[in-house]
Amino acid sequence: MQTPSVGLPGARARSWDEYRVNVGRRLVTANPDGTYTGAVPEPLLAIPVLEIDLNRDGSVRNVRVQRSPSQAEDTVQLAIDAVRRAGPFGDVSHLPQPWRLSEVFLFRDDRKFKPRSLDSN
Repeated sequence: MQTPSVGLPGARARSWDEYRVNVGRRLVTANPDGTYTGAVPEPLLAIPVLEIDLNRDGSVRNVRVQRSPSQAEDTVQLAIDAVRRAGPFGDVSHLPQPWRLSEVFLFRDDRKFKPRSLDSN
């Protein structure tokens, strides 16, 4: 019997959009010292984008860099490490394949990030 992951609601996501929001919440919950939840500052320090391949149970199979910032290149590794710490993200077997999603990491100057999936602006 699988126990629910911290930061995820009890109900299964009904769509990939809902699942992405759950992943964003899980990223914040699993990385409390490396994230922020307030307003996104302008300008941002860096905006790496990762593509995350998942196994059916929501564990991370692979992480690829879709966009690497031209400055603060260390934020790419910070984002990858955050994803690895946060997984697994919850069962995806009921969602259409491929079991893959992208997440945009909005880094501010102190190298804390906000997942774009949680930014309502």
